[in-house]
Amino acid sequence: MKRLIARVAAMLAGAALASAALVPQAASAPSSVASFGAPSAADATDYWTPERMRDAIELDKIELSRLPDLGDVRVGEPMSVAPSPAGELLRTPRLLSGLTGAGSGTGAADESTGSPWTDGGNVVATAGRVFFTTGGRDASCSGNAVASQNKSTVITAGHCVKYQGSWHANWTFVPAYHQGEAHYGEWPAVSTHTTPQWNATEDINFDIGAAVVRPVGGKRLTEVVGGQGIAFNQPRGQRTYAFGYPAADPYDGSRLIYCAGTTFDDFLFSNDLGLNCDMTGGSSGGPWFADFNPLRGTGMQISVNSFGYVFLPDVMFGPYFGDAARKLYQDVQSR
Repeated sequence: MKRLIARVAAMLAGAALASAALVPQAASAPSSVASFGAPSAADATDYWTPERMRDAIELDKIELSRLPDLGDVRVGEPMSVAPSPAGELLRTPRLLSGLTGAGSGTGAADESTGSPWTDGGNVVATAGRVFFTTGGRDASCSGNAVASQNKSTVITAGHCVKYQGSWHANWTFVPAYHQGEAHYGEWPAVSTHTTPQWNATEDINFDIGAAVVRPVGGKRLTEVVGGQGIAFNQPRGQRTYAFGYPAADPYDGSRLIYCAGTTFDDFLFSNDLGLNCDMTGGSSGGPWFADFNPLRGTGMQISVNSFGYVFLPDVMFGPYFGDAARKLYQDVQSR
């Protein structure tokens, strides 16, 4: 989901002043992970009716009022976790042929700025919509199930778990969401988490979130849908596929959309990765994959949809998964 940064006029009128004000400051690098225990997963399950999901707003309609101080993204040793096997449900012909199309496995374009994903594969099941309540309103983001020790970890954006000082309520992950159908159930969060940097100052360099979801029907999440791989401290400038459920025009949140291209560094204010992509509000938290195999729908997650500049409407930015992201993942997946 592109988060519109409402400082365009000031930046264009006084670029030197803005640049000076946004020189990154050293992060304090706290070791803990910011966490929030959901009051009742059962309440979240009861809360989300199909009508509420349909009417949920995309979070992009809540705009930033300021640019937070930016911390340095610390880079350590590369680390990666392989994808986890899919559950039996994932092997059904219905899913492998794709919920959104014929799923021949040959239709994915090498370059896309926002097209429906029609090739099926594991990504159709691991990616999903995230629903929550914030500021008294029902809203949506995107997320992705990853391989983890607890088999219950969802990766999303930091602002999809906490925004403007408040943790979201009624947080629920719906994998394989398609045209109003929850094909693999609704998975309410037991707890949600983010980086200390996002928790403290909403630093966009660390706009990364995660959730631990409760079992459904006696099964844990990745036992049903499988889990994508995840990687940290990887090379920049890789061929990347990004996925999400944009809900603002011209999209409506009903279908999985993807972008594909080579990432580049943000040349303005953040340490984020950029990708030519016109996904709109609601896509925030959707996964970015390197080493993505369109035939299998699997890859290594290296970022999430995070924000966009209002004067660059066709570019999405996502946080670099460095040591802060690694620590968040390691903490959450062991819960």
